[in-house]
Amino acid sequence: MTKNNTFQQVIHEIEENSRAHLMHNYIQHGAITTYDHCFSVALLSYQLNRKFHLRSNERQLIRGAFLHDYFLYDWHHYEGNLHGFSHPETALLNAREDFMLTRKEENIIRSHMWPLTLWHYPQSREAVIVCIADKIVSTKETLFRRRKAA
Repeated sequence: MTKNNTFQQVIHEIEENSRAHLMHNYIQHGAITTYDHCFSVALLSYQLNRKFHLRSNERQLIRGAFLHDYFLYDWHHYEGNLHGFSHPETALLNAREDFMLTRKEENIIRSHMWPLTLWHYPQSREAVIVCIADKIVSTKETLFRRRKAA
């Protein structure tokens, strides 16, 4: 299986067996949907792993990265505890409903906001890669992909 097919196959499996399509309905950063954000984090994680020969488990890396923000609501109208602190746990609960997750995938989802989520820290190279990729993608989306004024 080629590198591109691995990424595409894992994303396809997630899309076919979940509520991932709902992420198209929510804005994450700027003008970017949660789906597009998660796709970008998964792709960058995959590319960083390949480029720097980090030898992570690609399937778990892609799954954890794509599901890291699987919270399935509009965080701009969230009324619970601070979204930044609580959404990794919500994403994990939703992902568990739709998938059988490995411990590594669970840690990727739960720890992607580290150090904000102090007690849930990355415990694998895959989780560290996703944590870094998420910060890179989020910064780019927030600074450069803003909504145009009406």
